[in-house]
Amino acid sequence: MNYSIQPLTETRVVRRRAARIALVAAAGFVLLTAALLLSVAVGSTSMSISSVLAALLHEDGSRTHGIIRNIRIPRTVVTALVGANLAVAGALMQAVTRNPLASPGVFGINAGASVAVVFVTVTYPFVTGGYTVAAAFAGGAAAAVVVFAMASAFKGAHMEVNLALTGVAIQAILSAATQALLIFNETKTDSVLFWLAGSVSGRKWEHVQTLLWWGIPALAIAFALGRSASILSLGEDMARGLGQRVWKTRSLITLVVILLAGVSVAVAGPIGFVGLMVPHIVRYLTGADYRAVIPLSALLGAVLLLLADLASRFVLFPYETPVGVVTALIGTPYFIYLARRRRKEGNGE
Repeated sequence: MNYSIQPLTETRVVRRRAARIALVAAAGFVLLTAALLLSVAVGSTSMSISSVLAALLHEDGSRTHGIIRNIRIPRTVVTALVGANLAVAGALMQAVTRNPLASPGVFGINAGASVAVVFVTVTYPFVTGGYTVAAAFAGGAAAAVVVFAMASAFKGAHMEVNLALTGVAIQAILSAATQALLIFNETKTDSVLFWLAGSVSGRKWEHVQTLLWWGIPALAIAFALGRSASILSLGEDMARGLGQRVWKTRSLITLVVILLAGVSVAVAGPIGFVGLMVPHIVRYLTGADYRAVIPLSALLGAVLLLLADLASRFVLFPYETPVGVVTALIGTPYFIYLARRRRKEGNGE
């Protein structure tokens, strides 16, 4: 009879975890629905939810419906997709590096993508969205390579701290390069300044199309990599013992991360800390199985950025504040808290 106790206990644990995941997913969908409706309804001129639903179901040609369909809905969709992209990118980075401080912003990928986009913008002012995405992808990839190479060169037992510190340093250098481009090309960069703070204001259907074209396939691949990410998060030796092709899987995950971050930066600018915070929240609620963490990160990432965008509209109402300012205000204290906690754990306190 004792032989059945452990399997029964394990079954109960699995069921409880599955129930918790289902509960988080259901709550996330409810929050996402509410955030989507509020994002469309709330603005310099507020509109009723009934008007939003009417515009979604049947356009009557009125000015109100035109604003909803052509201005507010594209912005809302862009915000949700960018939030999902950045949160999934952060979850994948934290899995592949086993570093809770990892995110596209902290590791300099956003800054690399930004400097590349600004360079292309000031050099070729009439570039299309596809070229901008390609530039962001190339800049993010180059920044990631530099950060990993420099962090590996430093001696020390705490590789995750080396990566975070190196990423912050590279991010500062790339930000300075971006500022230099702006200073020497003042007449060409008026439209770039607001974008650099991380903004979804004025996003149009063409930006939605860019995100759908590049981001959705990357998200689909990320969801399929959930099991591999879980195995990698156990460590290289364990992953190899379980038959994982570590180098191949890590390279594919890195490629997906750079693509998700690059297309998001190209459309909405360098919005930070979403990829840092959301995966931690999801793991706290559901556990460390990345088959659940990745899709739930996409869901809650969309919710977080939508809520941050709503908050940004009231900072200097009725004027727009870049949503990146709000995420930075939330995320900076959280990053400091995580870094201090990791230092205490490393010192055995």
